[in-house]
Order: sequence, then structure tokens, then C-alpha cells
Amino acid sequence: MENRNPIVVFLLTCITCGIYAIVWCVKTKEEMNAKGAEIPTAWLLILPFINFYWYWKYSEGVEKVTKSEVSAAIVFVLLLLLGPIGMAVVQNYFNKVS
Repeated sequence: MENRNPIVVFLLTCITCGIYAIVWCVKTKEEMNAKGAEIPTAWLLILPFINFYWYWKYSEGVEKVTKSEVSAAIVFVLLLLLGPIGMAVVQNYFNKVS
């Protein structure tokens, strides 16, 4: 996993009005799939209601890559309810993996 500063992830997401959030999700999805996770195509991210399924699969990938250091349910809640803050927290877990 690429080492990114969680504060920069948060700030870029806020400054770009969420565009960086999509870029971050796609990049980290590719990195997790390279480590054995099974996250479907990021195109599902932009479809209403189906994006919940994508976020759940993404959360399961985070759990697998971090070797269950954080549960999929917690990641799912962080990303959906806290947005940029949740992304910064998840990035902090990714930084521990790399």
C-alpha cells in the first residue's frame, strides 16, 4: 500500500469537493486488489444504491489487507458516515500495512 499522509487525504478531499475521494478510492482499490482483495470495478461507486454494495466490498478488502486490524463494519461506517475523516482514518491503517 502506498504511504499517504492522512491529513493530505482529508484536505484534498475537502478542497476538491469530493473528487479526490473518488480518485483515492480507485487507487487504494487497485492496491488492495494487488494484495489479494476482491473489490469489483469502481464504476459501481457512482451508481445510486449499488455504491453501498461497493463500499461493503471495499470495507472487506480493507479488513483483509490490514489482517483484521480493523473490521469491515467499522470501515463501512467510517466511510459512509464520516466521509473525509473516515478516509483519513482508513489511510492511517493503510500506512501501517506498507
